[in-house]
This record gives sequence, structure tokens and C-alpha cells, in this order.
Amino acid sequence: MDELTPDQRQELRAALDALSHELTALVNGTAETVRPVDLEEPIGRISRMDAIQQQRMARAARDRHSHRLRLVQVARQRTPEEYGICRLCDDPIRYARLKIQPEATLCIACQSERERQM
Repeated sequence: MDELTPDQRQELRAALDALSHELTALVNGTAETVRPVDLEEPIGRISRMDAIQQQRMARAARDRHSHRLRLVQVARQRTPEEYGICRLCDDPIRYARLKIQPEATLCIACQSERERQM
């Protein structure tokens, strides 16, 4: 497998920066939707259940975005020598994988093995 070229590293760094800004906006923009449902609000029982369900879904989405943002922040802190190298086997992570998921820390083989063990 080939290591990343300087142009690929620069492109992926820009992708990480853009993804960081996008996820930060998503996390910050959902603050209102994850607030607790006011049980004193005069709405019907079904509407209240809907509101609670929507709030739970918004909280789950926000948690996913927050988790991915943490992964992106960690990837941005990796040195050029570390970035794009699998943390388990030390093989290069393919450019195609990083293009799709720039915060990836495992190659496909190690990620697949980890998922099989779960």
C-alpha cells in the first residue's frame, strides 16, 4: 500500500478542517432541540409523547455528531508522520478510505477485525 502524497495530505487536512466546522455547527445548532420537554406545557398526551421522541432522536444525533467531532479533533492533532497510519498494524490507511472518513485511525483490515470481535 502506498503512503499519502503531500497533495493528498493537504487535501485531507482541509477536509478535516471543513468537517470540524460542520460538526461544530451541528452540535451547537441542536442545543434547543435537546432541551427537556416541558411536562407542564398544555399539549395533548400524544403530542407530548411525540415531543419526547423527537427530543430523544435529536439528543442521539447530537451525541453522534459530538463523538465524530472528537475523532476529527484527535485526527487534526496527529502529526503528518502519524496521520494516515493504522494505529493497530502501522500500515498506511488507503487514501480512498481517508477521503470518505478523514478521521479514520484504522485500516480496513483492522477495522473489520475489530467489528468482528464486537
